[in-house]
Amino acid sequence: METLFAVLIGILFAGSIYLLLSRKLVRILIGIAILGNAVNLLIFTAGRLTRDVPPIIPENSYFPLEATANPLPQALVLTAIVISFSFLAFFLVLGYRTYQELGTDDLLEMRVAEPKEHSEPPQGY
Repeated sequence: METLFAVLIGILFAGSIYLLLSRKLVRILIGIAILGNAVNLLIFTAGRLTRDVPPIIPENSYFPLEATANPLPQALVLTAIVISFSFLAFFLVLGYRTYQELGTDDLLEMRVAEPKEHSEPPQGY
């Protein structure tokens, strides 16, 4: 099962990096969302996929009596989901406003703030 998740995580990372290298803003935003999901799945898988009982310690004991699930990766992933959702929502609004102001989602056409002498790559490249 963990091998299947490792392959899936690799596919998600490869797809997100491909989208992040694009010139279109919408593809970059989708790549950011996929990258966040890939990282969450990586953290969750690194915490071992088990069907153990919840980590509840009985009253007259100092440690669990049987094998329990590790709650730390679950807590980290839950926090990361909330943060990545707010991050993506902010970038969606920022991208929409940029599209409204400039009329394009192509990153090379968005270079209006740069001086003309720096807008083109140097000769020889």
